[in-house]
Amino acid sequence: MALDFLAGCVGGAAGVLVGHPFDTVKVRLQVQNVEKPLYRGTFHCFQSIIKQESAFGLYKGIGSPMMGLTFINALVFGVQGNTLRALGKDTPLNQFLAGSAAGAIQCVICCPMELAKTRMQLQGTGEYKLKTKNYKNSLDCLIKIYRKEGLRGINRGMVSTFIRETPSFGFYFLTYDCMTRYLGCETEDSYVIPKLLFSGGMSGIVSWLSTYPMDVIKSRLQADGVGGVTQYNGILDCVRKSYHEEGWKVFTRGLTSTLLRAFPVNAATFATVTVFLMYMRSEDNLNECEPGPVIQQPSSL
Repeated sequence: MALDFLAGCVGGAAGVLVGHPFDTVKVRLQVQNVEKPLYRGTFHCFQSIIKQESAFGLYKGIGSPMMGLTFINALVFGVQGNTLRALGKDTPLNQFLAGSAAGAIQCVICCPMELAKTRMQLQGTGEYKLKTKNYKNSLDCLIKIYRKEGLRGINRGMVSTFIRETPSFGFYFLTYDCMTRYLGCETEDSYVIPKLLFSGGMSGIVSWLSTYPMDVIKSRLQADGVGGVTQYNGILDCVRKSYHEEGWKVFTRGLTSTLLRAFPVNAATFATVTVFLMYMRSEDNLNECEPGPVIQQPSSL
């Protein structure tokens, strides 16, 4: 279990490195002013950030997800595994319930982590060299928010995060379970690793599609107040004002970059986990072919 946990942490770090640029683009698109948009779309946003802020601009706020990685993996897969065992039977419904429980619990760390990430990603928008730097890093960001707004401030967007993460993780584990069963991921299959990579990537896409509109709301709530201007009084107010000003398409803003990110992130994560386990385990134990913690599905393999 300790080796699988460590492999998941390493794999998760690889996933963050691959996927963070897409996440930065997603956040920028989600929160930009519709009346004076800086970006025409996903690829224009990529080009603009690199041109105006250098390639490092795509990695703003990466310290926050890196910091929370170990704790989130421990919570998600510890809760998911124990919940599944407590439910007693491996069924699609129980997979969904176990994943949902894991998603709900990890919000405690996920919400502050994403708040810091969002604030860091928005810092110095359009500037190659920051003229004013409010936050030195993600930890400094959380400390300053706490000093100014207290616990309520660093937990901004907690309810929307909970609404997003709970069903999202349920669909994630359910999809992975169904995909691995459908593809017949047997240990003796020479194509088992590509099948697992594909299953993990598709699981990530399904989980994002299931709750993406709430992710837009979460990003807007966590970005609200940047620059000293507060627009929203809560989730319903954010939904109402966003729809009134921009129509239903606002709830799909940044979806392209998110889906472009979802598959390679999970693929990179799984590949890293697999290589790590192959290196660390003996040849006898390799036949177990267990997925790592990040996209683990212990029952179907």
